Amino acid sequence: MTQLSVNINKLATLRNARGGNNPDVVATALDIERYGAQGITVHPRPDERHIRRSDVRALKPLLTTEFNIEGYPSEDFIALVLDVRPAQVTLVPDPPDALTSNAGWDARTHKNFLQEVIARFKGAGIRTSIFMGTDSELIGHAADTGTDRIELYTEPYAVGYHADREAVVVPFVKAGERAAELGLGLNAGHDLDRDNLRYFAQQVPGLREVSIGHALICDALRFGLENTVQLYLRELR
Repeated sequence: MTQLSVNINKLATLRNARGGNNPDVVATALDIERYGAQGITVHPRPDERHIRRSDVRALKPLLTTEFNIEGYPSEDFIALVLDVRPAQVTLVPDPPDALTSNAGWDARTHKNFLQEVIARFKGAGIRTSIFMGTDSELIGHAADTGTDRIELYTEPYAVGYHADREAVVVPFVKAGERAAELGLGLNAGHDLDRDNLRYFAQQVPGLREVSIGHALICDALRFGLENTVQLYLRELR
């Protein structure tokens, strides 16, 4: 079964809106694990507008599932990841002021940079993944970086899903096939939700993990957190 990693950034956004520690991000992450999710994802940004570096350090010794830290590989980010040593680091090309991730890496242009960063993480025993679009040529360049996995940027699929899901999933199917040819593990994330998740997981070959935050937390307001985690796991089964 494709694993579900829950991105808890939105929980931190809610906490930060009022100060204090409500909701308790660490305690809620442990609840999410207990409800069946196979991983926790965080994306600490330089301004700490949601997840803080202190959250990252507090989570690591307590989590029992896969811990995935994603972000732009600045020296501060690299130092944090090497200190915490999560199971996986996902590299995204976002500038520091980006609202959310909105594109994958140009692995051809940034190949040397990615090779150097990935070598540092792999030397510390941390599995690496890089955020990518579906371009087969660029996925080939991603393989040259030494990364273990790629994470497909799925917003184009989500945007077109209700209009023509058969057409919009095709590039992702081909990307999954290309990743398999190159020996790359395959993750996916961005705007996946209860409506579009099952079809994506059924169609895209070799999908190991999805990272979902915004939609899942929004659904939890309606259905409760425990029930929502189970609903998403059901879509992946």
